[in-house]
Amino acid sequence: MPNARCERLVLATGNAHKARELAELLAPLEIPVTSLADFPTAQPAVELGSTLAENARQKASSYALQLGEWVLSDDTGLEVDALAGAPGVCSARYAGPQATMAENRAKLLADLDRFPDEKRTARFVCHLAIADPSGEVVAQAAGMCRGRIRREPAGDLGFGYDSLFEIVEFHRTLAEISPRVTAALGHRGRAVYRLLTAWSP
Repeated sequence: MPNARCERLVLATGNAHKARELAELLAPLEIPVTSLADFPTAQPAVELGSTLAENARQKASSYALQLGEWVLSDDTGLEVDALAGAPGVCSARYAGPQATMAENRAKLLADLDRFPDEKRTARFVCHLAIADPSGEVVAQAAGMCRGRIRREPAGDLGFGYDSLFEIVEFHRTLAEISPRVTAALGHRGRAVYRLLTAWSP
């Protein structure tokens, strides 16, 4: 039987930066939050979805069943207009299955090299899903942040593609603005805000 109440939430990520950002955004829940870093024997969830939303649900359900815990999964993608929405669901492996983020960023810049600045518009999309220990997805939410891909990286506060993704109104990348501003303007912060309005542990 699934637990009636969530006493602890496991974040389905081993990325320390993402886990820290999510934990800070989830602070209003006032429940302990941990991550896959505390479950070293956990087996990677298979992501076979064709959309970010499907992958978020699959990961949340898979890890919840495996760990017997409440799990929040975040699947985030960068969608570039000039590239017909790529890298999208393949954002983490854009340059190949084992690619590093540096390689992914280099491929993105190479693919966009021929486009003028006004054609380098993009959006970050974040899908969140929460599953109970039985694997049932009990809540979902999404958030989006619009911007533009710079020609060179700037800033060291973010991760992934953040150093290339410029918030046009600020003339700064997500890696250059403070966590407080990112929480308000960023895709992950917006998704968590919507999740908190739709789900209570």
